[in-house]
Amino acid sequence: QVQLVESGGGLAQAGGSLRLSCAASGGITSYYAFGWYRQAPGLERELVARISRGGSTEYVDSVKGRFTISRDNAKSTVYLQMNSLKPEDTAVYYCNAKWNTEDYWGQGTRVSVPS
Repeated sequence: QVQLVESGGGLAQAGGSLRLSCAASGGITSYYAFGWYRQAPGLERELVARISRGGSTEYVDSVKGRFTISRDNAKSTVYLQMNSLKPEDTAVYYCNAKWNTEDYWGQGTRVSVPS
């Protein structure tokens, strides 16, 4: 059973930056692919970025060039560096870990970018 704990959310100005962290425990995290998802009020949860076991990355078009996902297997931590933040990035951000049939979620961290 893997536990995921997100941190780093908060209030940021438009154009500013935040770095989210997802600390994983309870499993061999290097086995897992990780993703960052977000859910804005009234909208469905969407994939923002993901990183494979080997380090390959994918991003939703709306964050390409602004967000960077990375992983540090030695620290069992996945990061989401968010630059040039926009009001439309306001959401609760969730960390996800997947391996075979295993699928885990964190509790979320809120990011607010006022307009």
